[in-house]
Amino acid sequence: DAATMVPWAVYEAFGDIDVLRQQYDSMRSHVESLRKRQGPDGLLPESMQFGDWLDPDAPPERPWQSKADSRFLANAFFAHSAQLLARTASLLDRPSDASLYGGIADQVAAGTWAEWAEHAAATQTGNAVALCFDLVPEGERTTVAATLARLVREADGRVATGFLGTPLVLPALADSGYFDEAYLMLLRTEAPSWLYQVGQGATTVWERWDAIRPDGSIHPGTMKSVPEIEGSDGDDSHMLSFNHYAYGAVIDWVYRHVAGLASDPDTPGYRHVLLAPKPVGGIDWARASVETPYGPVVTSWRIDGGLLVAEVELPFGASGRFVAPTTPASSVTVDGDRAETTVALAPGRHTIEISAPRIAGMH
Repeated sequence: DAATMVPWAVYEAFGDIDVLRQQYDSMRSHVESLRKRQGPDGLLPESMQFGDWLDPDAPPERPWQSKADSRFLANAFFAHSAQLLARTASLLDRPSDASLYGGIADQVAAGTWAEWAEHAAATQTGNAVALCFDLVPEGERTTVAATLARLVREADGRVATGFLGTPLVLPALADSGYFDEAYLMLLRTEAPSWLYQVGQGATTVWERWDAIRPDGSIHPGTMKSVPEIEGSDGDDSHMLSFNHYAYGAVIDWVYRHVAGLASDPDTPGYRHVLLAPKPVGGIDWARASVETPYGPVVTSWRIDGGLLVAEVELPFGASGRFVAPTTPASSVTVDGDRAETTVALAPGRHTIEISAPRIAGMH
């Protein structure tokens, strides 16, 4: 699914439609390859899948045995790839393709939800994938988001996702307004968690949550060969990396919500920047920057007594929209003038002050 997801991510980051034009044939070829495998029910049949790889509750030596059903995930990603292809076709003025692949995305999403809705509700990965990939009917989204938040609270923020669920669980919580639960997970220090790795001296993100164990020993990385893979001889292999992308996907969420710096999906390439920091108790400041096609976008904020002070720098050619984290008692000023909770920003440097700000985890 990188065939569809990577070109789309590049387009979102740079706003350059040429990458979609150049990759369109390969994007379509991937989705067509999935179409050819559809069963009579319109869904992908059972086949060998890596699935939610390295789910922390899977046996350490059999990391493909995740809680989330691999066939559910395969079909969820099928629907997502078809939807990205449909959106690409629309941008490239291919209306017949946009209609065709949009219909396929809707059909696969509906079939996937009908088949696995109850199963998805039982896991962090299932709920997060269902929300982020729009498998959930609009009328059920509130319930699914509440279920995900409850699972996170009940686990005291314990990460219970593998490679496919981890990049989506915090976005799913944030998109539904559950920032307390998102921060409960982000700031957890016991394994499995990101800050457990930091506490163990990590300077990179690991392939396994517990690559270094609490007693300081190194995980052996033993992995029994997957018997379904043709040519597997059943011998044990080993898998342990101390510099791995998958769990590091969380830094995208940190940029978007801790620092509050993101490109507007409706105006990709940082021509219009969304600035919406979500402070949390225990973090007093944040600073982030992105090199955009127009120059650097820089944002920072700090808590100063009962005041949140944010500094924003936008390059010429870009504009921004700042959404202040307010409570009913808040007031907002931009460059010394009273302002609304949401304010448009022109290029240049701006100082925003928010009294009595909304701080996650503090009520």
